[in-house]
Amino acid sequence: MAKQTVAEQFVDILVRAGVRRLYGVVGDSLNPVVDAIRRNSAIDWIQVRHEETAAFAAGAEAQLTGSLAACAGSCGPGNLHLINGLFDAHRSMAPVLALASHIPSSEIGTTFFQETHPDRLFVECSHYSELISSTQQMPRVLQTAIQHAIGQSGVAVVSIPGDIAAEPAPERAIEHALVTARPSVRPGDDELDALAAMIDEADKVTLFCGSGTAGAHAEVMEFAERVKSPVGHALRGKEWIQYDNPYDVGMSGLLGYGAAYEATHECDLLILLGTDFPYNAFLPDDVKIVQVDVRPEHLGRRTTLDLAVWGDVRETLRGLIPKVRPKENRKFLDRMLKKHAEALEGVVKAYTRKVEKHTPIHPEYVASVLDEEAADDAVFTVDTGMCNVWAARYLTPNGRRRVIGSFSHGSMANALPQAIGAQFIDRRRQVVSMSGDGGFSMLMGDFLTLVQYDLPVKVVLFNNSSLGMVELEMLVSGLPSYGTTNQNPDFSAIARAAGAHGVRVEKPKQLRGALRDAFRHKGPALVDIVTDPNALSMPPKISAEMVSGFALSAGKMVLDGGVGRMLQMARSNLRNIPRP
Repeated sequence: MAKQTVAEQFVDILVRAGVRRLYGVVGDSLNPVVDAIRRNSAIDWIQVRHEETAAFAAGAEAQLTGSLAACAGSCGPGNLHLINGLFDAHRSMAPVLALASHIPSSEIGTTFFQETHPDRLFVECSHYSELISSTQQMPRVLQTAIQHAIGQSGVAVVSIPGDIAAEPAPERAIEHALVTARPSVRPGDDELDALAAMIDEADKVTLFCGSGTAGAHAEVMEFAERVKSPVGHALRGKEWIQYDNPYDVGMSGLLGYGAAYEATHECDLLILLGTDFPYNAFLPDDVKIVQVDVRPEHLGRRTTLDLAVWGDVRETLRGLIPKVRPKENRKFLDRMLKKHAEALEGVVKAYTRKVEKHTPIHPEYVASVLDEEAADDAVFTVDTGMCNVWAARYLTPNGRRRVIGSFSHGSMANALPQAIGAQFIDRRRQVVSMSGDGGFSMLMGDFLTLVQYDLPVKVVLFNNSSLGMVELEMLVSGLPSYGTTNQNPDFSAIARAAGAHGVRVEKPKQLRGALRDAFRHKGPALVDIVTDPNALSMPPKISAEMVSGFALSAGKMVLDGGVGRMLQMARSNLRNIPRP
């Protein structure tokens, strides 16, 4: 019986850790590993057209499953292409193992062809980045990397020279049991008692929720009812907390809407639940603030805290609720619910006025119709830029839909690659890439990956022939827009030439039918929608500090932006207010 190679051992350990796909582009230093995958029926090699796509796809898979995903790049330029997608996965806290294959071990340090130092290059975007320079380091280095990725929810990178990957694995190598899930973290009783005392003393409590509330919807709702608290959310918290929420007051931040800003500033006690919300200009500086987070490094790094609580949101609330006295006065909550409904009433007309006649098409209208036509369990991947705005304001969460994007790293071109990873998990589930023309064209080559694997991803292309968010940045600075216009082709013709379903929509009355046809199509599809480049977004509150580092505009071209079905939700929540 032939002895197992390091590459074969590497692949076997990935399989034991639950990895079912390795995304990447083949190359000489990577060939031993790819060949080992070819001979292992438990894992598939997913050939993409760009390694950045591989990293984005693995990151999306990890975010959706909560399990380890993997990507790979060959030596030098190959694995360097991974780095942007790995930064996104790391900042999204997605457990991803990246294989960076390396030049021949005997040539390291000689400025050999394609030589880089991957073990150094990936340090900033990973919890662990190490070079295997001897077969004796296997399998311990790989196992350690996997534990870092899963245990710390982020990226781990293993670099292997191609010649070492092809060598026989060491005899009697120790392969320990792999940890493939994170434990729950409960705060101590002292911290829970201190938090309970602060809540009991406060007359007006507001909850502001992030992605750390995943799996804690019931507990947040029970707690909000107990303390009569309005519930706002950050962008990454929307999908977990907004649905079936009679206490919803919208979203704060640069893409915000509704009364979340007021609720966080007019309370006595603000409780940040599972959010690393980065825009401290939107946080109050004159109320007491408590932060609950499972990652202690997040505590207090955005704003000054009166109490820091280290723990899972769900476990924290389960321990906290029995300790808190129920509040009877709901005047603050009802006032915020009314403000929220009024705020949404004031902006909803922006996308409803003459939309059937307006050309180019309002992107708000596109997002609204998409929300209505998409499946109840659809996965939406969202490009950075104006697509973030439309997704935040128009996609209606229901506890089954998922929305992922480059919400922390803010990279262009993320939606299509993330859709690839999302669709490979389940070909029967509807996956929709909300792409901007700038982001889509940046990694457009991987539309061919959809065709090659017959992945039924539906690309809904918001085509305004511009880099809309960048234009906003220029407007903020008082600069004329420059270098932001794209000369685009008919993207639907490109889709059809590639062998996919493609249709171009230039009139509003064509939109709904085009989306329905695309969703009915069994394979990949692209709907190229010509949208109005003058449709820009405006947050509910603006100050000079909020402008810094992000796109805002107070110019005449700014529309109020709509909110789709969220107005209906706000109106429904008003019915929960007791009548005198």
